[in-house]
Amino acid sequence: MGYINNNTGYLEHHTLSSRSVIKKNMYALITPDGLVKNNIYGFENCDISILSSPLLGASFTDYIITVKENGRNLCGIGNESEEIFLFVIEGSLLVYNDNEKAGLTAGGFFFSPASFKLYFQNNSNNNAKILLYKRKYKPLNNLSPKTISGNINNIPYKNFEEMDSVFIKDLLPANDFAYDFNFHILMFKSGAGHGYLETHIQEHGAYILSGKGMYNLDNKWYGVEKDDYIFMASYCIQGGYCVGKDDFIYIYSKDCNRDAEL
Repeated sequence: MGYINNNTGYLEHHTLSSRSVIKKNMYALITPDGLVKNNIYGFENCDISILSSPLLGASFTDYIITVKENGRNLCGIGNESEEIFLFVIEGSLLVYNDNEKAGLTAGGFFFSPASFKLYFQNNSNNNAKILLYKRKYKPLNNLSPKTISGNINNIPYKNFEEMDSVFIKDLLPANDFAYDFNFHILMFKSGAGHGYLETHIQEHGAYILSGKGMYNLDNKWYGVEKDDYIFMASYCIQGGYCVGKDDFIYIYSKDCNRDAEL
């Protein structure tokens, strides 16, 4: 199986310890150390680890994947009820479904609606690192979301909740009821943070792209940094702030545009 960061074998200078914290059905902080590689059918030349899943308490599944040279999935990801979102953290990748194809570089993303399978392949000589998100689509009034591809570098930041040191980007249409989730980029300048601790029905899966922060999960504070992953369940108290001089930036998912189910 192996560690996804390739730190295998005996640890010469450390005792067995971890910053990771797992509170099933509430929250999780998952660091790169200790993540094991999984063998999943269809993923060729890929180091893949499952982050969030229903076994953790999430209604979705997040994967972190290193796609090596000639790495690919040509069997297709998703089915008639599953929608897929792919984000390129590093490198480049060809990504496509049955009606659109895109060559993505770092910061690129691709949304594939339910009923379309998503495919990818690495045609470069370098590794690509991607975040992959999968969830069951919740239909509404025969609305049909469309395939969307783009790059976060082409989307301008907006002030987050009228603060001049916290900024947000929406990767999917924010107020279109055809879409039942969105992905956002949230950036905190040095010393900036949420204006309050949030408590809401929506779930989050967040992958930290840069910087360091302190994050409150269910009224407990944790230090977090680049390449850490955070799962936040419905009604988990949450919020954070930037520490250090570098911007604290993460990409996160959020279910939206649907009423609560009974």
